[in-house]
Amino acid sequence: MNDVQVLDWETRAAELRRDGFCVVPGVLDADVLRRLKEAGDDLGEQWTKRAGDFLRAQGSMVSVPQLEDPVFGEVIAAPTVLAIFDRLGLDGAAFTAGYVISKPARSPRLFWHFDWYGWEHERSYDGEPMQLFAMYYLTDTTRENGCLRVIPGSHLRRHAIHDVMTDGHVALSSAEDLSRPEFADWPEERDVPVRAGDVVLGDARLLHAAHANETDDRRSLLTLWYHPHFDALPQPVKATFMTYVQELPSAWPEETRAAVAALHPAYSGGAEPLGRTITGPRA
Repeated sequence: MNDVQVLDWETRAAELRRDGFCVVPGVLDADVLRRLKEAGDDLGEQWTKRAGDFLRAQGSMVSVPQLEDPVFGEVIAAPTVLAIFDRLGLDGAAFTAGYVISKPARSPRLFWHFDWYGWEHERSYDGEPMQLFAMYYLTDTTRENGCLRVIPGSHLRRHAIHDVMTDGHVALSSAEDLSRPEFADWPEERDVPVRAGDVVLGDARLLHAAHANETDDRRSLLTLWYHPHFDALPQPVKATFMTYVQELPSAWPEETRAAVAALHPAYSGGAEPLGRTITGPRA
């Protein structure tokens, strides 16, 4: 892992809070990147053969329990990664879940969505993120191969997309009707092309999507979920995040398992987890 020290961290922190995302370049070194890409592409191929067209829009969704190569655990618990959160003023981050998302060649757009479902809690409308996605891209991304699309500021401000969202993603995942507004171009959106080894940090409330992969090659990434300042979060939010925690692969070396397990959230109070809601920010 590369130790990224030369960035203007104050500017990156301001971008994350204002726009809902920021890019940290060159986090993965060449060896880690190679190992992740080989393992990620292989998992993506296996998933595609098994799942067929069920998740045409997303591509593969291979979760942590299936990521048997220890390189995935090494990235999750890497001190370099945790130092990034510290430099952004987001220390005390707990880790809960992760996925290899591998978009096959010639696959359609990913629909607009967010990764946050705790809108019933008042803290959902504050400026500080309670959940971040860390997207480690394993290939260079462009509009042609399915780079990320975001609507800056949509983690805090309501957008027309929020009014058409539903909690049923079956038709969206299979991309049966690309004319739906969840797949549409919007004037406010921004493409986020990156280089292999970069990480995009995003607020889970941010509306994001991806372009179609119009090339003959896979576009793979590793997405990890972290929760800054976990110990200071409201109890119902803590209880909710406890339900997100994924089991760790038994194939990982004990040292790797222990390092990742040490990042898991700990909460033993009596609060009930929040219900799953998709209301989005207020007007």
